[in-house]
Amino acid sequence: MKLALAFVATWLVTGAGAVAGSIAGGAAGKSGLFAGALVGGVLAAAASAWAAVRVGWLRRSARRNAVLGAIAGFAVAAPIAATNLHTPVIPVLATGLAGVGAVAGAAFTHQPE
Repeated sequence: MKLALAFVATWLVTGAGAVAGSIAGGAAGKSGLFAGALVGGVLAAAASAWAAVRVGWLRRSARRNAVLGAIAGFAVAAPIAATNLHTPVIPVLATGLAGVGAVAGAAFTHQPE
């Protein structure tokens, strides 16, 4: 259950960060819109994975890998979302890759014995 919460929270917060970043960058034109979405999404992915560790949904020892996994997941999702902006569903679903990355990163953390 905790992994599912971490997945959903990272997905939603990352998506919201990308939207907020694109709104903020939109004043600078089309390239600013995409740059803002990228920066906002990366920051939100890192913050949401860190928060999932902080609230106990992911192990403390997994913090670094969860953050890196969320960022990597968003890096894969961003071009998918950007090329499919004409549909409302694909960008939203693609952002879920940040949640997948956070959970996968946490799962592949070596725990000292």
